[in-house]
Amino acid sequence: MKRQPLRLAILEATRILEDAGVASPRTDAELLAAHVLGVERGRLPLIPLVDPPVIDALGQLVAQRAKRVPLQHLTGWAALGDITVGVGLGVFIPRPETELLLEWGLRLLKGREYPVVVDLCTGSGALALAVAHARRDAVVYAVDVDPNALAWARHNADARAAEGDTPIRLYSGDVGDSTIFAELDGLVDLVLCNPPYVPPGGELPPEVIDYDPAQAVFAPEAGLAVIRQAVATAARLLKPGGGMAIEHDDSHGAAAPALVTSRKVLTEVQDHRDLAGRPRFVTARRA
Repeated sequence: MKRQPLRLAILEATRILEDAGVASPRTDAELLAAHVLGVERGRLPLIPLVDPPVIDALGQLVAQRAKRVPLQHLTGWAALGDITVGVGLGVFIPRPETELLLEWGLRLLKGREYPVVVDLCTGSGALALAVAHARRDAVVYAVDVDPNALAWARHNADARAAEGDTPIRLYSGDVGDSTIFAELDGLVDLVLCNPPYVPPGGELPPEVIDYDPAQAVFAPEAGLAVIRQAVATAARLLKPGGGMAIEHDDSHGAAAPALVTSRKVLTEVQDHRDLAGRPRFVTARRA
């Protein structure tokens, strides 16, 4: 069997994905090729020729991606911070937009020893696990109401613990429950939350509509219902000087900060933009 140029296979995959309307066709083509070959994406230029079975396997994955199956479902993982977590049907896929929220939280923790961190609406556990990886001394709590998401979070938490990270404390619960984590009232250094926040009826790509759980994407009250609950919980949990960061829809650039400002104990309210320059998350400190 004659070996074939990998570069040409990636170019053809890019063309197919571009025609299918995939947002980042070249990146996805390269990541799929790296997945098939079992190497990091940056090593692809070092592999000029590949065997026909590699071309066939890449073609099958590209065909699925062209049908708008999420890239992360095809590779089985998503990245956040310095870790990867397993993802698939039944759990929300972490997005690059959340990287900046994570970075803000880790900056807040600098200089604090043995910080207490709470991740509300944890989903796959990505935020909680990324913090636990970056801060081995942190005590990290995570909670979600969806049993499918919790199953993924437990799987990922076990995998990260096996890699040597400090285990997180994972709970089932509703962020709207006023008694959740009551034992931590006034003791938490950092509250993070990437809640469902898309207004019902919002236009989203097929990768989200067809694969992300609706309950992890959409929220009542024009997308603000869970954010409102998360703000109330954060205000109760935070210690003086502690901070919170909550992700929101790009249409919430004024509404989300207003919800935070309404809590008199929260100060230094600031809204932040994502990598594309859109309003994406709000932060505050406990007075």
